[in-house]
Amino acid sequence: MDQLALIIGLLFATVVAVGLGERLRLPYPVLMLLLAVALTFIPGFPEIHIDPELILPLFLPPLLYATAQRSSWAVFRIRWRTIVLLAVALVAVTTAVVAGAAWLMIGSIGLPAAIALGAVMAPPDPVAVESVAGRVRMPRRLITVLQSEGLFNDAAAIVIFQAAVGAALSGSEIGVGLLPQFLLGAAIAVAIGILMGWITMMTTHFVTSLVARSAITLVVPFAAYILAEELHASGVVAVVVTALEIQRRSRPQDAAERVTRRAFWDVVELLATGLAFGLMGLEIRQVVVEEGIAVFGMLGLAVTVCVLVVAVRFLWMAGLAWLARGKEDALPPTSTKDVLILTWCGMRGLATLALALAIPVTLPDGTAFAGRHEILVVACAVLLATLVLPGLTLPWLMRVLKAQDGGTEEHEAARVLAGRAQEAAIAALRDSELMKDLPEEKLEAVRQRMHRLGNDLLSMAGSKHPKPRKAGREVLVTAQTIALNAARQEVVAARSEPDMDPEVVDRVLRQLDLRTISMR
Repeated sequence: MDQLALIIGLLFATVVAVGLGERLRLPYPVLMLLLAVALTFIPGFPEIHIDPELILPLFLPPLLYATAQRSSWAVFRIRWRTIVLLAVALVAVTTAVVAGAAWLMIGSIGLPAAIALGAVMAPPDPVAVESVAGRVRMPRRLITVLQSEGLFNDAAAIVIFQAAVGAALSGSEIGVGLLPQFLLGAAIAVAIGILMGWITMMTTHFVTSLVARSAITLVVPFAAYILAEELHASGVVAVVVTALEIQRRSRPQDAAERVTRRAFWDVVELLATGLAFGLMGLEIRQVVVEEGIAVFGMLGLAVTVCVLVVAVRFLWMAGLAWLARGKEDALPPTSTKDVLILTWCGMRGLATLALALAIPVTLPDGTAFAGRHEILVVACAVLLATLVLPGLTLPWLMRVLKAQDGGTEEHEAARVLAGRAQEAAIAALRDSELMKDLPEEKLEAVRQRMHRLGNDLLSMAGSKHPKPRKAGREVLVTAQTIALNAARQEVVAARSEPDMDPEVVDRVLRQLDLRTISMR
């Protein structure tokens, strides 16, 4: 009962942290982590223990899904180089550098355990980055890079980690089949994600309840993750592909479902993020207490790994910026500002803690797993150094670099898209037989409403026009429905275009959905 009460308390604290973060202009996940660490200093504070094998399956599916559904296949087709260079290559390089340092500094650790340590420290956390970067007016082009990296780097790190731990338990070396194993697991995961997207579509065709349709999107990510892991594939990739497929299969006419689902997932994401970071804070404190005075003897290693993690990321980003010189269509990073911001946003989080806790206590022969204590302490140090410090100072850094985005590019993209939606609506009315039966004054009223549609969508504040109350309301509503259906069709199609920002599309589409619902 104490643990249940603690979880409820953390959920309530999340709401408080959101309000406090808005007032202080600080990211609420970082406040939750610090609050949880502080709470454990209270005498008699209850402990909570979650099986390390359950941490990732409990939190990664919903949080990855929430982040991935704000992207699209088109974005990944454009940024596949970013995914390969950051989510795979950078993870591998970071793992190698940290493993080399650990192997040299810890005399008792073997090479497989050192590689496991490197894999634990390698992947930045997409949840942490999304929660922090999205609140400081960071340019969308940089947020998109971080999202693309964060949605797949866990997969590479987990494959390396599992291979390293397996080698340590069996007393063998890591085989050369690691890359084929990763590629095969990723291919199976993609197939699972596509299958889950199709299953979700078929289910929603049979279920009429909007609440149930939203609920299925919470069940499917867990199902995709578990099925992929059971088949020795990547659960991370399976969840991401599931989210992208569900978004791709979204139908223009599902206005009420999209509005309901958006509200549902806003609540789920907020509470799950707060709970995850709260539990991270509790675990950090628990690790420090268990290690006791031995922690001080590991500070040198912890500081070294923290510096290496940041340095490797900085050098890698600087190298990418150097390669991008003189290329007009180059993707970020393309400047010193980009390099500094993307380096500072290399925040470690849930995956780092879960993998560290998943290190076995003993080997099959009963001896202790050499290096486990060091891995736990270093993981906590890296979490604090790469999450708390950047999370609290990122707003300051953005102001110093004068890199905050005033929203000009997003507004221009929304203006163009709203104009396209308006033109589609007017064209649909022009071709409709219904318009021929309307009296001239009603016809003019509909025309004026549709010519104001673009400005209404740009306001991002929903429909400002009351429903018609006079005679002929049904005809007017029908005419507007035809127009709005055409506008939604145009916006939904735009989401698959490579040069279109999915979040801008979703905001414009939301206004169309709300406008449609308000007429019912």
